[in-house]
Amino acid sequence: MPPAVSSCVHGGLNVLRKRSDFLAAARARRQGTPAMMVQGRDRRDDDPVIRVGFTCSKKVGNAVARNRAKRRLRAVARDVLHAHAQPGWDYVLIGRAQETAARPYEALRNDLVYALRKLRGAK
Repeated sequence: MPPAVSSCVHGGLNVLRKRSDFLAAARARRQGTPAMMVQGRDRRDDDPVIRVGFTCSKKVGNAVARNRAKRRLRAVARDVLHAHAQPGWDYVLIGRAQETAARPYEALRNDLVYALRKLRGAK
């Protein structure tokens, strides 16, 4: 991967690192679920790579709570994105206070699948 690319590969995912990529996703489509908010945007380029970013605000809790929530989001993203995400899209997964870390893993997984399906316009 060339060094000019704004993402890095982490656990099989291309992870967003630049603030401008997060801001672009924030201006695009979003879908809320009980466990997370998912923002998604079509990059409209010829690159079929799926990129993903993770964030949690201080409302989620202290650094330990935020890191736990992000670890769970990364784990569920590794499971779900390759099968359900749109090629050429950027996604940002935002953790919710007291929900992301406490929700059962299968429910977290179903929430992400639901959000991805809604973002691409399917019923």
